[in-house]
Amino acid sequence: MLHHLTLPALALAQGGSLGVVGESGPGKTTTARIIAGLERADAGRITVAGRRRTPRPRGRADRLRRARQVQIVFQDPFQSLDPRLSAADALPRELSGGQRQRVAIARALAVEPAVLVLDEAGAALDVCVQAQILNLLADLREQTGTAFLFITHDLGVVSQITDDLLVMRHGAIVERGPTARVPSAPQHDYTRRLLSSVPRSAR
Repeated sequence: MLHHLTLPALALAQGGSLGVVGESGPGKTTTARIIAGLERADAGRITVAGRRRTPRPRGRADRLRRARQVQIVFQDPFQSLDPRLSAADALPRELSGGQRQRVAIARALAVEPAVLVLDEAGAALDVCVQAQILNLLADLREQTGTAFLFITHDLGVVSQITDDLLVMRHGAIVERGPTARVPSAPQHDYTRRLLSSVPRSAR
């Protein structure tokens, strides 16, 4: 059975990789938080593998089921890591940004979720570490079959690792299409403006 994440204008199949791009403020992070169950939508619904994602888990079994549906990794994982728990014999404050991001990704994938949401997961890292994280994610996607939803402002990043793109502006989707097509033949003026801000080496 295919795992699907569906919103009124969004669908993600098992093993797929979808990028949601746009400048700050168009609703990307809100979308990520709704999908992860951290906020509630005013309308619409989310289903994973044909089952509706309920607002609140009921009991341990339901919590585990929800955890296996969707996990999220944030731009700064430091706030989501327990400062008292060590990883590789080091506390979170003793790890570099890249190491903390790897720990956050490993923790999220430990429950084998159908969908992993990455909300600006590499934005705070330097270019070299960001490239390492993207390569790691590409390998993990192939190995696990987990679907990835990338929330970012960086068209250069999603062009490297996604199959399809959605471009958001002011809370609305203004363009969608295969990653191979959107950067090379954008249909919307806003998408063209985003592309003009991406260094050529990153496209």
